[in-house]
Amino acid sequence: MVEDKIKALVDEKLKEELYEDCFFVEMLLKGDNRIEIYLDSDSGISFLQCQRMSRHVEAVLDEEQWFGVKYTLDVSSPGIGKPLKLHRQYLKNIGRDLEVRVEGEKPVVGELIDVQDEIFTVVREEKIKEGKKNVKKMVEYTYRFDAINMAKVKPRFN
Repeated sequence: MVEDKIKALVDEKLKEELYEDCFFVEMLLKGDNRIEIYLDSDSGISFLQCQRMSRHVEAVLDEEQWFGVKYTLDVSSPGIGKPLKLHRQYLKNIGRDLEVRVEGEKPVVGELIDVQDEIFTVVREEKIKEGKKNVKKMVEYTYRFDAINMAKVKPRFN
């Protein structure tokens, strides 16, 4: 399977020193011979890392002709609008705001404050009625990774 061969090429390159804190997130193969490879890093992925990975994969694709001569290869970070896929991505985003969606519930946007093996916690300020007054309180939401539909980083605009 071509996907497995490309993934093996990426894994091979990720063993190099330049990629010591990098990791593979996902690969998408689209019908128009478009290959999208998403890498991430604990300290932020650089243009140079993406460029070198692209050249590494491209060299083999050109030689082996898995997609013929016409294909498009994109290697990049997932970007802020992409949902988080891996536990490691949650760890690197502690302190940032996440939008979390769970089936049948309203989305919650809050600051990611804790990540464990199977759960993560976000906190957000909410107005809660106490008697006749509305009081602002910090409310924690804890989610199991396997129960969420989507979680993605939400930028703060102050």
